[in-house]
Amino acid sequence: MTVRVAVADDHPVVRDGLRALLASLPTMELVGEATTGREAVRCAVVHRPDVLVMDLRMPDLDGATATAEIARVAPDVAVLVLTMFDDDESVFAAMRAGARGYLVKGASQEEIRRAISAVAAGEAIFGPGVARRVLSFFAAPPRAAAPAFPELTTREREVLDLIAAGLPNAAIATRLGLSVKTIGNNTSAIFAKLQVAGRAEAIIRARDAGLGR
Repeated sequence: MTVRVAVADDHPVVRDGLRALLASLPTMELVGEATTGREAVRCAVVHRPDVLVMDLRMPDLDGATATAEIARVAPDVAVLVLTMFDDDESVFAAMRAGARGYLVKGASQEEIRRAISAVAAGEAIFGPGVARRVLSFFAAPPRAAAPAFPELTTREREVLDLIAAGLPNAAIATRLGLSVKTIGNNTSAIFAKLQVAGRAEAIIRARDAGLGR
């Protein structure tokens, strides 16, 4: 089966190189070219290629935005990014936009051929350097979430959690082994730091942050 390919890149040298590569491959056919992001979207809609090879830095609409638009208006078109940029921001912006593959310019003709074939077959493919970055990102342990209301002390957060659970000051004092007066002082400090008018507003803020459950 012949893979229909379109190319979107504002550099003539890159387009010429890809055109020559595709012309040398009997299983692939160049069906369209674009030099801007908006042209890339139009090319995807009009020509419906199996794969659109997309640069990320182009006039009038960047490649990631164009990829997201193609995913919306021509979801059957698979986007393979071929760009000079391999920083995390570029890689993950393209992935979030719906790109199915990501190669860095400098990839060999055989790597590009394999990537086009893989993406056309529904696979996701990344160049070696990009793949390492993606794997490192997902292998990294998740960052601990910042505690709610960092302006509060640990004790004040404990008190606020129990307030949000609906406990009155006397019950909170018993639970924490403190005097009612101490809990009253903690409560006043909490209201001041959260800039709330009273207990009801504090409960709403605390529950919105996941406390009192």
